[in-house]
Amino acid sequence: MDVLYRSTDQRLHQGQILTNKKIENDIRNMFVFMLENDFVIEKAIPIVHYNWDDSLSMDDNNTYSFCYRNVSYSKHARGMAIDINPRFNPLRWKNADYPNQPEGAVLDTTVNGTLYSGHRVVEEFQRLGFRWGHTFSKYYDDHHFEKR
Repeated sequence: MDVLYRSTDQRLHQGQILTNKKIENDIRNMFVFMLENDFVIEKAIPIVHYNWDDSLSMDDNNTYSFCYRNVSYSKHARGMAIDINPRFNPLRWKNADYPNQPEGAVLDTTVNGTLYSGHRVVEEFQRLGFRWGHTFSKYYDDHHFEKR
């Protein structure tokens, strides 16, 4: 689906999100909500542009939903998850000494496009029935939202 968003250059952009039809309306509504609340999305490009490479997409701070992966561990494989600005909202390990993903990314909640507990975008995703990756047991996956 096509989506409108305000990017980090403060201009409106049109992007595309490949997602499951079951959450299409929720994702569409979230993009309207983020635009109305001046929450920036750096880019929204189908991950095929990155040759289906999640790491390249995350490094580029790309927001996406569907990605070819093993369905046993990833909601992205069914298009039932979305990652929002992964460089602004890196995966951070709770009890291990592994680097943030994407590599070199640092959480800075003063940057527009960054998510944190109590943020209105997080609360709206949760109101729509999405689970936030910040609640995962082994790591904080702050860019990740998934629906069961």
